[in-house]
Amino acid sequence: MEKIHPRRKWTQIMALVLTALLTLPILNACGGSPNTSAPPPPVADNVGRTQTYPSNQPQARKGLSTGQKIAILGGAAALYYIYNQHKNRKGQGPQGQYYLSKNGRIYYRDAQGRPHWVTPPPEGIRVPESEARQYRDFQGYNNRATGRDLTDLQPAPAL
Repeated sequence: MEKIHPRRKWTQIMALVLTALLTLPILNACGGSPNTSAPPPPVADNVGRTQTYPSNQPQARKGLSTGQKIAILGGAAALYYIYNQHKNRKGQGPQGQYYLSKNGRIYYRDAQGRPHWVTPPPEGIRVPESEARQYRDFQGYNNRATGRDLTDLQPAPAL
């Protein structure tokens, strides 16, 4: 039988230890749960409280009350207005980009990637009439209860 030289035995032990250390990260990566890449569930932080929006409403100018025409946007019309104001913005959070969901709701994502649903303010949004014309077919335009909702805005699926 062949005798192993002490220096060679040390080299074999070091090779075995290094092999084990190098395979640990690979084995560790395989052991994760399959749902780690799934986004976290939506946060319904607007339930039971009023959500505030930045004041982008036109301020009434003194002396122009008869010539200044405004429309009140509420419901779907207000949500579509808010979405159009934020859809091309950069960033995250309430001041960042807003998205239209498949179910016709508007949401934004926070820094952790969690979606937050946006609700229209209960008092509506005051918008100049010229700017509000594009929202006149939606529910909530000048406090109307009838009209389109945001589910109509989803593009048709490709066949």
